[in-house]
Amino acid sequence: MQRARLQVGKGYGNTFNCIFTIYKNENVAGFFKGMSFPLASIALYNSVVFGVFSNIQRLISHNRDPNTNRSPDLLGLTIASMFSGCISVGIGAPVDLVKIRLQMQTQKMITGGRSFNKMQSLQNGQAVYRGPIHCMICILRQEGFAGVYRGVGAMLLRDIPGYCLYFIPYTYICKWTTRDQFEAPGAFTVWIAGGIAGAISWGTATPMDVVKSRLQADGVYSTKYKGVADCISKSYRKEGLKVFFKGITVNTIRGFPMSAAMFLTYELSLKAIKRTYVDSHH
Repeated sequence: MQRARLQVGKGYGNTFNCIFTIYKNENVAGFFKGMSFPLASIALYNSVVFGVFSNIQRLISHNRDPNTNRSPDLLGLTIASMFSGCISVGIGAPVDLVKIRLQMQTQKMITGGRSFNKMQSLQNGQAVYRGPIHCMICILRQEGFAGVYRGVGAMLLRDIPGYCLYFIPYTYICKWTTRDQFEAPGAFTVWIAGGIAGAISWGTATPMDVVKSRLQADGVYSTKYKGVADCISKSYRKEGLKVFFKGITVNTIRGFPMSAAMFLTYELSLKAIKRTYVDSHH
């Protein structure tokens, strides 16, 4: 929530000022705006992304040498990470769009079933969207299917290198901190490696994350950006180079625990599945 407001909103200053302003104007509920849609889809999203990464690197390793269980090299990890980034955009772009649109509504949500349009809502201080489903319907009705993937170019430029800087550091940190290369990393190693990888990935992805958020928020009340290059140009001319680092503190800090928990869950799930498979074949 704070990330989107810092990157797109006006008058928030720094992270702490943004937190204070959101709490003052919208109470605790303001920090969870637009989260229902991501929460409902996060299990599917992460299982697909991690599944694609694991299967592609396994396929690459097998094609290179079917007789060995050798861990993938840098090229294999990079290819698998890039594929994961592409898949993540296909699934995550609509979810991110709805989340950003809902988060950029600082007014209280409209009550009742009265119909309204964007300009009336802006003038009356009402929210444009009543919830995630209503938001998606409005986008499809007003912008068509292409509108659901607004900002997809910036998201690709964020997620493809972002996932390379996510999976590759994680793999190598686990490898460096595990004595036996055939031994699975321990829970603490996975936690630390996942957290560091998440902090690196989200921290370096911030410039494109800013552009993506601005493109996706564009259209709540009006449209001012024609595309990625136009957004970069206008943002730089108006706010300077520092605009592309808005929210970097939030991104880096939240990247550590979020990714640490994600990788730990992933590794523990793999171990449980393997154990179940072995037990069932004995």
